[in-house]
Amino acid sequence: MSAPSTPAPPLSTNGVRTPGPTATAPATGRLDWRLRFAALSVIWGFSFLLIKVGTEAYAPFQVALGRVFFGALALLTVLLIRREPLPRGMRTWLHLTVAALLLNSAPFSLFAYAELSIPSSLAGICNATSPLWGMGLSLVALSEDRPTRRRFAGLGLGFLGVLTVLGAWQGFAGVDAKGTALALLAALCYPIGWIYVRRTLASVPGSPTALTGAQLLVSTLQLAAISALFTSAPTSFPLWPTLSVIALGALGTGLALQMQYGLVTEIGPTTAQMVTYFIPVIATTAGVLLLDEQLHWNTPVGAAVVLAGAALTQIRRR
Repeated sequence: MSAPSTPAPPLSTNGVRTPGPTATAPATGRLDWRLRFAALSVIWGFSFLLIKVGTEAYAPFQVALGRVFFGALALLTVLLIRREPLPRGMRTWLHLTVAALLLNSAPFSLFAYAELSIPSSLAGICNATSPLWGMGLSLVALSEDRPTRRRFAGLGLGFLGVLTVLGAWQGFAGVDAKGTALALLAALCYPIGWIYVRRTLASVPGSPTALTGAQLLVSTLQLAAISALFTSAPTSFPLWPTLSVIALGALGTGLALQMQYGLVTEIGPTTAQMVTYFIPVIATTAGVLLLDEQLHWNTPVGAAVVLAGAALTQIRRR
């Protein structure tokens, strides 16, 4: 659902660290940034479909575990090739443990549990509410984020969009309350984690790949312990659910992070993080076309209102 070479960077709406001012210039010979932007939108948009397919054969905790394991494996491979070390210091690893819980273990598990009872398209739309939660929390927790009329309007507009998606005028009929609540709670985890990271890891040295790889490694250990306690080991490994979990981790968490780093370095965080607003569109399209999920008029209309509200909350005075 997400960087400087020295301080820990800010995070995107998927809990992704983004390059800061000290990042190096992009290498020549890369694909045009628009193609990489589109690819990143597709990868993250399809993540909710992959979660849905993964839960057909594996418990939600196991889907989340596979996601962080293969994501960590991808990033640690990059570190090995670059010969970059992992972060050092007990204090840093303690903070990374909390960050892993808030930005990976908890939201990934919650989304997997949510998709047991709600469509992947609805989960993708719930993910788009993360900037709205973040705006509300940052006004309280971050002194540099001052409230403005435009940002308050965005918060109200986003709330109206959520009510539209859920069909509030018809008593939320046909919407699984528990699954939707879990997906919204997952989206709430991200801004809480971002605020924690900004307060505790802002000055920690290390590349974004090293910091994020360490975070995913810790999340793997957390989810391995939880899965061992609350789930039984799978007795079979069906092809498509297994491939979905592998792709969810290696592509949606590993490769996607590397693409995000490069985009932010090349075109800046404001433009690069607009990928967030394409995710629910792609998630909804994928769910309808590939999983035969039903689409009512209020879902795309409400999603558009949510995204408009989220965009307003991100506008700051120069």
